[in-house]
Amino acid sequence: MEVIKSILDFILHIDKHLVEIARDYQTWTYLIIFLIIFAETGFVVTPFLPGDSLLFAVGALIAKGNTGLDIYFMGMFLIIAAITGNTVNYYLGSYLGPKVFKPDNKILKLEYYLKTQEFFNKQGGKAVIFSRFLPIFRTIAPFVAGVGKMNIGRFTYFNFVGGVAWIVSFLGLGFVFGNIPVIKDNFTYVMLVIIVLTILPAIFAGIKTKKDMKKAA
Repeated sequence: MEVIKSILDFILHIDKHLVEIARDYQTWTYLIIFLIIFAETGFVVTPFLPGDSLLFAVGALIAKGNTGLDIYFMGMFLIIAAITGNTVNYYLGSYLGPKVFKPDNKILKLEYYLKTQEFFNKQGGKAVIFSRFLPIFRTIAPFVAGVGKMNIGRFTYFNFVGGVAWIVSFLGLGFVFGNIPVIKDNFTYVMLVIIVLTILPAIFAGIKTKKDMKKAA
């Protein structure tokens, strides 16, 4: 419970925590953000890590100046994190298969896997791109691609396009709009809005999958 509280506090007050991290760790801040993005996209067990909100907050932090961080270097560094993370996740899916998802698992819920699989069936390879903008799906999609033995060349293409689009869009939005007074003064609420808007599709998908599973039972 304490771990969950700590994660929620970090996400909701991410702007303050990032200021502290940049102040205390300076250049190492690049690596810290890199590892968070890499873990969120690279390990199927970490869908709870911040992604969209973190990128927006990092962009806003850099726009303020006085941090010593460069938006272009950060962008390139995080694009590498996003692409390599998905690649690791793909190979984990190829090696482990769908058996890690169980009905009673609190993190790797079976309905997440089933819904992501359905998402792939509808969207094909483009699901790798679209999933970048959907929490939970973002973490599970490359794993499912590995389970389904998607051609690695095809996966790499969609992985690259999706990774670049995701990082550039959210990091850029934070850099451009993060310091507008109304957003800066209500940053916690902005983070909540980003989280709610991006996670709603996953919630609706989970509810629909549960209903479908009940009907099939």
